Amino acid sequence: MTDRITVEELAQLMKKCAGATVTPEELSRDGALFEDMGVDSLGLLGIVGELENRYGASMPTDAERSKTPREFLDLVNSGLKAGA
Repeated sequence: MTDRITVEELAQLMKKCAGATVTPEELSRDGALFEDMGVDSLGLLGIVGELENRYGASMPTDAERSKTPREFLDLVNSGLKAGA
């Protein structure tokens, strides 16, 4: 397991935890918003919970309030890096 979440992993987590099927390319697109993909703060909270279970560490505060996949990945990955 790495100390970094990729867009591919985020796409899998979105399907598993929030029921939203998207491609990594869709997540990487400029202007991509979780709202447009059908993922709300509760869906992101499910993803955060899954990541906390996987990594055995708390994720950054407010990760579930991220508006974009890039914002979420930057926040979570910086938290994982700091906790390493």
